Amino acid sequence: MDTLNQILQKARERAEAKKLPYAGEFTPEEAYRVLQITSAARLIDVRSQAELDFVGRIPQAEHIEWAYYPGWAPNPAFAAQLDAQVDQEALVMFICRSGARSHKAAAKASESGFAEAYNVAEGFEGDADPAGHRGNVNGWKAAGLPWVQG
Repeated sequence: MDTLNQILQKARERAEAKKLPYAGEFTPEEAYRVLQITSAARLIDVRSQAELDFVGRIPQAEHIEWAYYPGWAPNPAFAAQLDAQVDQEALVMFICRSGARSHKAAAKASESGFAEAYNVAEGFEGDADPAGHRGNVNGWKAAGLPWVQG
């Protein structure tokens, strides 16, 4: 089983290879392992409240919406809410449905002074399968990691 330093190194290498504007990118399994290893890590779910209510949520995650449903209007207070809830020195990981909004959230966090901002690639539901269904191909749910319905 990888140590925290090994996981962080892999995440940073992915960020460097992809030229990401934040510290690193975790797989869902790595993000969960980080939560197990250190109580100082924070997982921020940036999905809408509707997604949490109807699709499911991660028990350890905190919630700050990146955009509001319906209409997907951006949350203008995202950076301020993050700053109020999370110490800038913390290792903070962002997750959404598929990794796109959390990518933007990690970039915003990094821009706002969070040196240890990470994206959770694949997100909670991951990519769609050939039938257009999420949660089967990859992501937090498909990895069998802890989550609860609504």
